[in-house]
Amino acid sequence: MASHVRNLSAVPMFLCVFLCVLAEWNTKDFQRREHTLVKPYQGSGMSVPQWDFLGSTMVTNSYIRLTSDHQSRQGAIWNNVRCHVQNWELHVQFKVHGAGKNLFGDGMAIWYTQERMQLGPVFGSRDLFTGLGIFLDTYSNHNGPHNHQHPFISAMINNGTLHYDHDSDGTHTSVAGCEAQFRNKDYDTYLAIRYEDNTLKVSVDVDNKNGWRECFVVHGVKLPVGYFLGASAATGELADNHDVISVKFYELESEKKNPPYTGLPEATVMEAPRDRVEDKRGSLSSYSGWKLFMIIILIIIALAVVGVVGFIVFQKQQENSRKRFY
Repeated sequence: MASHVRNLSAVPMFLCVFLCVLAEWNTKDFQRREHTLVKPYQGSGMSVPQWDFLGSTMVTNSYIRLTSDHQSRQGAIWNNVRCHVQNWELHVQFKVHGAGKNLFGDGMAIWYTQERMQLGPVFGSRDLFTGLGIFLDTYSNHNGPHNHQHPFISAMINNGTLHYDHDSDGTHTSVAGCEAQFRNKDYDTYLAIRYEDNTLKVSVDVDNKNGWRECFVVHGVKLPVGYFLGASAATGELADNHDVISVKFYELESEKKNPPYTGLPEATVMEAPRDRVEDKRGSLSSYSGWKLFMIIILIIIALAVVGVVGFIVFQKQQENSRKRFY
């Protein structure tokens, strides 16, 4: 009788375990390994399965460093499998850090684009791209005052014809953005990009809260399937380490069953241009610190030369006047 009771008491426990497993199986999203990058990164030799890297990118056991804390570096890593998922969410674990306290840059980008494996001026990748770019802009010496602080996260939807303007920090081509203090943290930081039913949502965890904080939401975004995922970074006169620790891609099961979009990327809503002062070429405000220092030195030298010439001319005039007097 006791054994029979024990058997009966085990049934609820079995049902709980079964329901938990069933709940996991019925989740509305699941990870796609062909678009995921986690440790250990390397396969045979120096290769990273299903991912290609170029430029200054360095693969280690703990992270993938797109750029080191040195000037004029560009690096990128690209998934080599086309993404044919309509609704998806991408989680990027990353770390941006460096020795700079007040001056640092330039930043990194997460891509979903038609093109891949092309270094360029937009955070280490090509300009005039076709697709989605999420920019993590850390350039502290930005051009013209804005009504936001850096680092700044923004999104750009491009059909291949829009130019990213570094002089305006992409102000006039951004669809949305938010401030996010993710640089020089003692812990890893996270970015989530969710694209579902023509809605783009970006969230962050940069405060070590183990939970997402909404950065921005944009409706009316159309992205075709068949593009590539990637990440890139760049340094200029200012620098930082830009590290990618993991990239996890999830396919979402949507209640709407729409056919895949096959046109060019587009966004029906654009963010209003943020307040800024236009960068005037040739003005002192448009020059970096060392250029401004050189200009000041040249001005001092020029003034010294003018002073010496003026003194010599004055002496000659004095000598001539004394000769005429005698």
